Amino acid sequence: MQDGEAALLEVLDLPGGRRIVYEDSGKRGGRPVFLHHGTPGSGDGPKPRHSMLYRHGVRLISYCRPGYGGSTRRRGRTVADAVRDVEALADALGLDTFAVLGRSGGGPHALACAALLPGRVTRVAALVSLAPHDAIGLDWYNDMVPSNQRAYRAAAIDEELITEQLRLRADRVRADPAHLLRTLREEMPPADLRVVEDIAIERLLLRTYALGLGDGPYGWIDDLLALRADWGFRLDAITAPVRLWHGADDRFAPVSHTRWLAEHIPGAQVEVEHGAAHFGALRVMPRMIRWLADREPPSAAA
Repeated sequence: MQDGEAALLEVLDLPGGRRIVYEDSGKRGGRPVFLHHGTPGSGDGPKPRHSMLYRHGVRLISYCRPGYGGSTRRRGRTVADAVRDVEALADALGLDTFAVLGRSGGGPHALACAALLPGRVTRVAALVSLAPHDAIGLDWYNDMVPSNQRAYRAAAIDEELITEQLRLRADRVRADPAHLLRTLREEMPPADLRVVEDIAIERLLLRTYALGLGDGPYGWIDDLLALRADWGFRLDAITAPVRLWHGADDRFAPVSHTRWLAEHIPGAQVEVEHGAAHFGALRVMPRMIRWLADREPPSAAA
């Protein structure tokens, strides 16, 4: 994973006065992959090193969703609204087709791009993703850590309450970026604790939390509201090849969510890794990016 490299953040100004902050790394002219960060997070979040991306011919575009890291807030946004920002970025960068990757809260946003941009998205990967809140046959909160249960329940019934809760948490993170990671550690299973004990990964997480919440809690708030509302697209509209990955011990986004997604996305390939949990997705990301950028057509055994 990338560590100690200065972020080269750029800004795209959109009609209407909004802007998107993003990072364009890897091989310019390489095979493009859009990265949708976790919740909370930023475009400067954990990702493979520039040298690895360049060596494999990958151009990685990681952007801050509205309300995070300097990207203008878009109050009331849905998961599907992410498609417009990705499309605007792709157009500005001259990219006709591209792959998409989403981790954690970014997973549904990556799936939205695949569903709503069928002519442009070549492949999609979703790591430790949530399922829709109204997923039939899924106990949405089962095996989820108490803090996430409280936050998503509040987002579903009381926008003022979740706004105040996350405002207080974001204030603490801005004063001390390590605060959020300390809080998360209290609920991590052993598999996640082993991952975040890596000093490089810890630094990357602290950096993405600090940048993502530097302007306030608004991206975090709007993510939770969007994830608990109607996503604005149909999973069965996805025609691109899909890979889903989940750690079996995940308690932040339980593995049952990915298993449900696998049953409802046509042709989706699912990998559940035993002995891994939520933050194990950080170690899997380079392998998934290489698959996303592969020029060869996918085979049935891929």
